[in-house]
Amino acid sequence: MKIKVALVGAGQRGKDIYGEYAINNPHIEFVAVAEPNKIKRDIFAKRHGIDKEFVFESFEELFKKDKLCDAVVIASPDDTHFHPASLALKKGYHILLEKPMSNEKDECIELGKLAKQNEKVFLIAHVLRYTPFFSKIKEIIDSGKIGKLMTISHNENIGYFHFAHSFVRGNWRNSDLSSPLILQKSCHDMDILLWLVGESCKKISSFGHLSYFKEENHPEGAGQRCIDCKVETTCPYSAKKLYYKNIGKWPTTVISDMQTEEAVTRALEEGPYGRCVYLCDNNVCDNQSTIMEFENEVTATFNLSAFTNKVHRTIKIMGSKGEIRADDSKNEIEVELFESNERIIYNPKVLVGGHGGGDTGIMNDFIASILSEDGNGLTSASKSVQSHIMAFAAEESRLVNKNIDIKEFMQR
Repeated sequence: MKIKVALVGAGQRGKDIYGEYAINNPHIEFVAVAEPNKIKRDIFAKRHGIDKEFVFESFEELFKKDKLCDAVVIASPDDTHFHPASLALKKGYHILLEKPMSNEKDECIELGKLAKQNEKVFLIAHVLRYTPFFSKIKEIIDSGKIGKLMTISHNENIGYFHFAHSFVRGNWRNSDLSSPLILQKSCHDMDILLWLVGESCKKISSFGHLSYFKEENHPEGAGQRCIDCKVETTCPYSAKKLYYKNIGKWPTTVISDMQTEEAVTRALEEGPYGRCVYLCDNNVCDNQSTIMEFENEVTATFNLSAFTNKVHRTIKIMGSKGEIRADDSKNEIEVELFESNERIIYNPKVLVGGHGGGDTGIMNDFIASILSEDGNGLTSASKSVQSHIMAFAAEESRLVNKNIDIKEFMQR
């Protein structure tokens, strides 16, 4: 059986990740697309051979039609997730929804309730649970090899160039226009911590600031845009350095629909991605530290930072009989046991696809769950609500400088 799917949002995730998965997988076929950008819409429709009757400018047009396929993948901007997901549920579609579920707390809770009332598959793209790397860490913890889990120290190293692209110049630079950083980027990490600990989060505190990417740090003699800046050659955040060398690849595919040097130059001269990083309308913090207490007395710290060279995650997990140290960029998990001093190195299998194979993993599970062939449903919407609530609570804690009780926060 081939699952027929409609796509809502043919941007980088929708077009390049989920779309290309379907090209290479015989069990899934995109038969409809809803995308306001004509160039992206037409590229996706042509790539997948979609009939003109099923090419739409908006999700509203798509859902006005009678149910036309089995499932919907929703990969539109953060603030447009709730309504298409709600409509898709009412129409009886299976759903894969990009994270975050919504940039509004109440909408996340409502989607969780709708998911419990609905028998359809409804997964949230918390793809890290599907990576061999984090799956192996979970397996080691659950095996009891390191004894009773005590505490976790987890780091998301965003990478200086990735942060400048996405969170200073890009779509997620301003929480008033999209989502807070810890929700948009790190609800993944809240979800992973929740999964590894295996109990609900009880309390959370968070601290962080926009410390560097602001006008007061604009270098003397620097321009408004990198294209005509006198100090651009010595700036690590140069848009010219980042985008020209990646024509045809991420992140340059984000800044222009046409991937030519001329089109990229025009984007740097006129678009948001050519701006000086110190003169943008960004307001999300560039460093943040969060402390969590779980119901089983496990504690965890989570740090995210723009100021790293590599884009990767590192984690240290401490148990009563041993500890785990892991780095996903090296695909290496190291376990050390206290009594025997035994040191064990694991190198999990490598899967094709982004997020360490997690993008492939979640699509495999989405298909298996629809076909009822041993799908795990690791990231169902009803499960994913709590990690979103953790992110919202962390952001409130950061803003009001208070410790947040999660149960009280949800009741509010």
